[in-house]
Amino acid sequence: VARVMREIVEPTMRGMAEMGSPFVGVLFAGLMIGPDGPKLIEYNTRFGDPECQPLVARLSSDLLELLLATCEGRLDGVDVRWDERPAVCVVLASDGYPDHPKTGVPITGIEQAEAMPDVIVSQGGTTRSPDGGVVTSGGRVLSVTALGGTMADARAKAYAACDVIRFPGKTYRTDIGGA
Repeated sequence: VARVMREIVEPTMRGMAEMGSPFVGVLFAGLMIGPDGPKLIEYNTRFGDPECQPLVARLSSDLLELLLATCEGRLDGVDVRWDERPAVCVVLASDGYPDHPKTGVPITGIEQAEAMPDVIVSQGGTTRSPDGGVVTSGGRVLSVTALGGTMADARAKAYAACDVIRFPGKTYRTDIGGA
């Protein structure tokens, strides 16, 4: 973390400030960690991305208060608290994603997954059908986030919740949170 801050984030923040565009907000650094250390892939500021959802799940402080304090320039006076447990997020995608995702496909099991301890299901590419059910409406359909005592525990909970959710053509990566 210290190396990422020193070599990637802090130089970016300094550069933006020197250009007259200091960054205000939440910045996510998409990284790849390899033998030579961290490499920046992208910066992101969206809360809907699956990379952000484990962070929000671990946040114990009031997110609205943090956002307001950020906008008002008083973030340094706010106590930010985190759940120390690791979190894992797995995206459930629709058949045909990313080019031609199937839409209108009925989804079941969301409520059962949400009832599992330490599991949060976020809907992205979903909508209500005329009968009141939930159906796919895009490529990244659901994000399943779980917290656990260890990374392996969080991973197991996330994938167990993924198994409870069903829709034809459901696809997802099986290597998230793996070593």
